[in-house]
Amino acid sequence: MIENNIFFKPFKTAGGAIPFDRITTADYEPAIRQGIKEHDAEVKAIAQSDATPTFDNTIVALDRAGSMLNRVLGVFYPMLSANADDALMDVSNRMAPLLSEHFNSITLNPQLWQRVKYVHDHFDTARHDVEDQMLMRETYDGFVRSGANLQGDDRDRYRQLSKRLSELTLKFDQNALKETPRYELWLTADDIAGLPESALDAAKQAARDKGRDDAWLVTLDAPSYIPFMKYSDRRDLREKLYKMYNHQCTSGEYCNLDILRDIANTRLEIAHLMGCETYADYKLQHTMAGTPERVYQMLNELRDAYLPVERSEMQRLTAFASELEGHPVTIMPWDYSYYSNKEKDSMFDINDELLRPYFELGQVTKGVFGFAKRMYGLRFIPNHDAQVFHPEVEVYDVTDDDGKAVGMLYVDFFPRATKQSGAWMTSFREQYIDNDGNDVRPLVTLTMNFTRPTDSKPSLLTVREVETFMHEFGHALHQLLSRCKYQSLSGTNVYRDFVEVPSQFNENYVYERDFLDSFARHYLTGEPVPQELINRLLASSQYGAAYACVRQLGFGYIDMAWHSIKESFQGDDFLFERDAVKDVQAFEPVEGCIMSPQFTHIFSGGYAAGYYGYKWAEMIECDAFDHFKQMGIFNPDTARSWRDNVLSRGGTEDPMTLYKRFRGTEPHIDAMMRRDGITQ
Repeated sequence: MIENNIFFKPFKTAGGAIPFDRITTADYEPAIRQGIKEHDAEVKAIAQSDATPTFDNTIVALDRAGSMLNRVLGVFYPMLSANADDALMDVSNRMAPLLSEHFNSITLNPQLWQRVKYVHDHFDTARHDVEDQMLMRETYDGFVRSGANLQGDDRDRYRQLSKRLSELTLKFDQNALKETPRYELWLTADDIAGLPESALDAAKQAARDKGRDDAWLVTLDAPSYIPFMKYSDRRDLREKLYKMYNHQCTSGEYCNLDILRDIANTRLEIAHLMGCETYADYKLQHTMAGTPERVYQMLNELRDAYLPVERSEMQRLTAFASELEGHPVTIMPWDYSYYSNKEKDSMFDINDELLRPYFELGQVTKGVFGFAKRMYGLRFIPNHDAQVFHPEVEVYDVTDDDGKAVGMLYVDFFPRATKQSGAWMTSFREQYIDNDGNDVRPLVTLTMNFTRPTDSKPSLLTVREVETFMHEFGHALHQLLSRCKYQSLSGTNVYRDFVEVPSQFNENYVYERDFLDSFARHYLTGEPVPQELINRLLASSQYGAAYACVRQLGFGYIDMAWHSIKESFQGDDFLFERDAVKDVQAFEPVEGCIMSPQFTHIFSGGYAAGYYGYKWAEMIECDAFDHFKQMGIFNPDTARSWRDNVLSRGGTEDPMTLYKRFRGTEPHIDAMMRRDGITQ
């Protein structure tokens, strides 16, 4: 019933916390429908107003319209990724075309477009600050990029294609979510050679959760898959698990092959309607890179710089593996993690298992929050009264040093069947200034898939998991520290190739002694991590950097290939992907294995023609951290400048303008190459 639907009115909770105890799956659909209805009415009032169009009565009014729809979608979309059962997915399937049509009806409304265009054409920049100017530009460009200038049949076709694309990307995403839990590798006592105690405990717990106490269970969830590939002495089982992982969504009920082709072809047709040769040309207009040529220039520059080092690394690793085994070894993709771990250990006497006891999740959390306190004066206070969407979720009130509310943080650490793999940050509510001048603070959620605690041990993280925590926390800080007027420009609402800068910047601290000393304690003894172990970790930080970069470039080339097609693609997906990465592939292609059908980042996650942004952002954040290294990694003045010029400004100005205000110059690749040991 409407009167019982919590979404129909603003939440009357402390800090605007989400009242999850009063939300049911049945609430979403009627709330979305009502939200669309109310948003339609607000947009209609703007479009049909008799008043002369102005920035306030048209552009600002549009940005602030749709409060109810924002309220329900702000919860609905995060739940689709973090806690989606079949019933919620069914709601999404019904609502996706409705929402696509709704948002199309706004940008394709001719009366509204004429008002937006009038304001744009008569906009006096001298009377508006930079944030107003950016909102004007983003609103106008958004209408143009969404078909406002299209006429007749082209306009109708764009509407159809947008709806179709919404349905396809949703289906792709749901297939990927449903497919992963179907793959299981059951082990007996004969199959566990090489696995460390932490991996065995987790696999035993996973088996017990399935009702078996006589076996071990390995899944494709990262905390299970990665340790097995790194430590298992059973090459045949590593190969089996690798092929499971890279065969996902290639056949059966959850096959994504036809869907990904449809997505790529639909995007291409949209680009053609917009007068662009490829989807990459269309999409990159709204980025720092600007053009496909500039993207390929960066990818190729990195390829040429890193590939020779990567080839040298692989030759050395092959020789190491051959000597270890006593016979020539051809390293296959299921061997790399195993042998590189052993080589790294032999060179630096360091591995994940040595460090795990010092990275207990509770202590790491204190360290991550302590980083924010030291850099930005933030405090994280546990909120045990706030409702959560799953019993494992933790909530924190975030304040500044004066006790003023900054926002709320929801943290969701562990894998489950209703949750996508990977790690991400999103918001239930973004920061903005409301009509009454109140600073509405953000509600941010961090979602990870970390190693679970077992019956005998707490959650003990790898170095990579600590990096992941710091990475996603960087996104969270970008949201929490936002000080913007307009919701559409606040927090992480920035160009796609800039959005990873704050997150990747944070990762640098994992290899800084000053940061590690603040929290790394043995979970049993409380002893700090030995200085010698930290020294070995820091010494090993460049190991495999070239391989990691080249692997990342491969993902970027795959993305650009799919979005650089110039005519409808109906060919062989496997051959297409192999051709895209042929210049950077480290191993011979494996029959039946492919990345694209599970590549949710580019086919359903917003990174289409944008995956290169990770390396682009890395160039920027390395340059930024290089400045911190010169000034002191916790220098308060440098941290304040980073916060005020980058983290708090969202998308209110061009990212390069913001960065240059912090750094004084444009970034360059030199700092990244020095950090990775490619140059001195």
